[in-house]
Amino acid sequence: MMEMYFYFSDKVVLLFDFWNVHSPAGMALSVLIITLLAVLYEAIKVGKAKILQQMMPVITPSISQEVLGEPERASIDTGNRQLTTTPKKLFPWHIAQTVLHVVQVVLGYLVMLAVMTYNTWIFLGVIVGSTIGYFLTFPLLNAR
Repeated sequence: MMEMYFYFSDKVVLLFDFWNVHSPAGMALSVLIITLLAVLYEAIKVGKAKILQQMMPVITPSISQEVLGEPERASIDTGNRQLTTTPKKLFPWHIAQTVLHVVQVVLGYLVMLAVMTYNTWIFLGVIVGSTIGYFLTFPLLNAR
């Protein structure tokens, strides 16, 4: 039976039946893998934000003004032309963000399920990985 409290042990089944850890070396390797998954999760979060930053200049000011209720600043001709070309420009960005979102959700659930084994070593690996991932990737948001 699985414990429903945090415990220190080098024996655990992680995520899948074949990921059965039963030695200190196996636990160290598992913690390293979980730590890397948490780092990757944080990197994907920043990657999605960077894509959004790069996508914002594609949205022209006239379209933004029309959305805000200021259509008098944009001419009708340029507004129609921009409305037909903007979705074409935004589609690759939208696909990239969608793919990154799916990967982020899958990784998030896998990391969450690993924590739900209540193994303290795995939990600490997730915390360390999340910390390292945030520390390394957050400065990339301000980089051009």
